[in-house]
Amino acid sequence: MKYISTRGKDKLSSSFEAIVKGIASDGGLFMPEKFNKVNLSQDIKDRMDYRDFAEVIISTIFDDIDKKILREIIDKAYSKENFSVDNALKVEEVNSLYIMELFHGRTSAFKDFALSILPYFILLAKDKDKKIGILTATSGDTGKAALEGFKNLKDTFIIVFYPTDGVSPIQKYQMLTQEGTNVYAIGIKGNFDQAQSALKDAFNDKELRDFLELKNILLSSANSINIGRLVPQIVYYFYAYYDLVKKSKIKDGEEINVAVPTGNFGNILAAYLAKVMGLNIGNFIVASNKNNVLTDFFNSGIYNANREFYKTNSPSMDILISSNLERLLYLKAPEELNSYMESLKNNGTYKISDECRKSLKEFKGYYAEDDEALEIIKKYYKNFDYLCDTHTAVCLKAVEDYLKENDDNRKILLASTASFYKFPASIGKALNISGSDDFNIIENINKITNIPIPENLKNLDKKEILQNIVIDKEYIKKEIMKILGDNDEN
Repeated sequence: MKYISTRGKDKLSSSFEAIVKGIASDGGLFMPEKFNKVNLSQDIKDRMDYRDFAEVIISTIFDDIDKKILREIIDKAYSKENFSVDNALKVEEVNSLYIMELFHGRTSAFKDFALSILPYFILLAKDKDKKIGILTATSGDTGKAALEGFKNLKDTFIIVFYPTDGVSPIQKYQMLTQEGTNVYAIGIKGNFDQAQSALKDAFNDKELRDFLELKNILLSSANSINIGRLVPQIVYYFYAYYDLVKKSKIKDGEEINVAVPTGNFGNILAAYLAKVMGLNIGNFIVASNKNNVLTDFFNSGIYNANREFYKTNSPSMDILISSNLERLLYLKAPEELNSYMESLKNNGTYKISDECRKSLKEFKGYYAEDDEALEIIKKYYKNFDYLCDTHTAVCLKAVEDYLKENDDNRKILLASTASFYKFPASIGKALNISGSDDFNIIENINKITNIPIPENLKNLDKKEILQNIVIDKEYIKKEIMKILGDNDEN
């Protein structure tokens, strides 16, 4: 498979090259030159082993990776050591919806699916005499999942930048206590968009590249701007669909809708790519919080990041520059994309053409305020004995609004992206459960609900703080040079 930058200038001849490079030299994001249809045998559908699905779907795109090697790393990535439930995920029927629980991995977030396998891709792809510096910005869950995935990996260093006041206390503590000889979690005085923008600039900064070339270090990314992050996420939509078929909830070939809480647009883009590759999906319900730039975009055709930034109780979606939307627009209007991205860079806004807007009609944007998310949490626990996190609650509210506006009887598959135990203050507020701090609230939620605390979150407050650097956003490049320069001789 060959890869093309969404901006049109950069072209690569292998999957490994696209994965290691992460972002194109013209500022665009890599996409396969084509998406082939997935061919799942009846035997795979009958057996319902997540690893079989991963092998078929990932190899359909990364077709230049040796099949035997790919299966070996899939078996390692989706092992029982990495995921606490069989086949990595569960689909629960709640209030006539099908909730795809993606939070049973090592860090209790959906990012574990891609970040359990990306390190193996990076190791396979890199030259033996080179070192890799992984740069990552996080709005919450990516950080811990990336740090855990890359820890102690030979000749690899990972630096995660997170908004020091823009993630939940539990998400922050997960990063601050991260063990490993090659891991760095750096707090920044700023928001996720500023961190992500600075890292995008770093990838194409000549001074930094020249400096790292002397040190024999290549840069890559663990964010969903990396095609190696995006492709593994396609798998769980196929798996969940056929799980519903196996349980006789839908018929094979029946069209369903998909609802996803999203900020950077990667997870819902993976659902759309599943449709491109043959999965029978109708509409995509795009759920946002008060930072509702995507809601406005799909309802008006205007993307406008010139707005107030809000810190919400669903912090992983506190994003105004939704990077992976560029990939969708590339698929829909490749000739127009560069003008949109140039306008976004210069003016913070762009308006898509009428033709482009018509091509996006299957995307339905909705958003929820913080208090609405808390009401949903309370409602679903009280009425359906189901407890969800704030991001999932935002998505449930979006689905309710969608169903009020549309006479649509298609089944809905909804992505639940994180354990509610990562957001105890909000859960406590919704259910009127108090405590002296977040860790005490976790204990009290557990006592009242009897829902087990994920192993990775147990006794988190007893762990030693190992990462405690906080910098101004202007010093991100300097910090990268310092860390990777210091590790040159290691």
